[in-house]
Amino acid sequence: MSNDEMKKLQGDLIKAIEGAEGSAALEVVRIEALGKKGTLTEMMKTLGGLDPDARKAMGAALNEVKVAITAALEAKGKTLAAAALAARLEKERIDITLPVRGGESEGRIHPITQTYEEIVTIFAAMGFSVAKGPDIETDWNNFTALNIPPEHPARQMQDTFYMPPSTHGAVAVAGSEANCRAGVPQEMVLRTHTSPVQIRTMMGQKPPIRIIAPGRTYRCDSDMTHTPMFSQFEGLVIDEKTHMGHLKGCLLDFLRAFFGIDDLPLRFRPSYFPFTEPSAEIDIGCSRKGGELKLGNYGDWLEIGGCGMVNANVLRNCGVDPDKYQGFAFGTGIERLAMLKYGIPDLRTFFEADMRWLKHYGFVPLDIPNPAMGA
Repeated sequence: MSNDEMKKLQGDLIKAIEGAEGSAALEVVRIEALGKKGTLTEMMKTLGGLDPDARKAMGAALNEVKVAITAALEAKGKTLAAAALAARLEKERIDITLPVRGGESEGRIHPITQTYEEIVTIFAAMGFSVAKGPDIETDWNNFTALNIPPEHPARQMQDTFYMPPSTHGAVAVAGSEANCRAGVPQEMVLRTHTSPVQIRTMMGQKPPIRIIAPGRTYRCDSDMTHTPMFSQFEGLVIDEKTHMGHLKGCLLDFLRAFFGIDDLPLRFRPSYFPFTEPSAEIDIGCSRKGGELKLGNYGDWLEIGGCGMVNANVLRNCGVDPDKYQGFAFGTGIERLAMLKYGIPDLRTFFEADMRWLKHYGFVPLDIPNPAMGA
């Protein structure tokens, strides 16, 4: 075959490749050119019958055509694939500026998230900031700094998740006991409350302090009203003049705003907590007539949390002078507040990821109650 004929063959094959309108058509051209019985393959088979000089020249020419055809096939394949992808993307494109097809969105704001946002909104209006800390804490931050003695039941394995010794590492906690400051390994736990955030705040920030500390907490307990993991929020105020009257006023304003009940009564009942002195249980007014719980000024009471003036030992442990500063702390469960406000009977359902439950108790995004907007 002459050079002109070889060039014509190459041109015809490339023209056929460029004219292929899809992957299937391109594959047909490839088979016709390079398949077992393709044009170039059959021509390669004839090389054995040629004399050496002719075989060398013909082989080089055929190889050149084969390289050109292979490159053209690859380039065309990429072009067709890109075009196919573009067509698919155009066909399957979703206009995210339009409402979801089928009406209302399937997604919901979880009641815990909603309650969390309401709590933060109310306390932000009262001048509180949000403080956070790690879920895995030192024994010092979780217990010792809070004036909780070694024999306290909360330290026992049945109440607290202790981390394996190999994961402890050398954790030094500024302001704690001398061995902590020296870098002696500390026993690590999953925090049983968010009080360690208060400890971290007092150790890292000078008074005045006004924070709330929301977050996950962990305890070895599981039944209709307890789960191994639950959400809690605590509040802390430290300055030179704060007293129990301020504590009650703060909680009264919060609870009335959160539940939307202007005359909701609040009662402090004497109690004991190692980290506060004096300490009190927080009760709110309710009614249980007919087996139905209703919040308000009805003459009955429901416990909702704990509070008190920060114990002087806790202040000392955190490097705060108790002769100059004082303050109060309080805490309750976020799920507990959500259950009371939204009528959710079983704590465990918060964590079951049941879309039927979430559709019933959840909130549609951008259409949720918000104390900041008077809802």
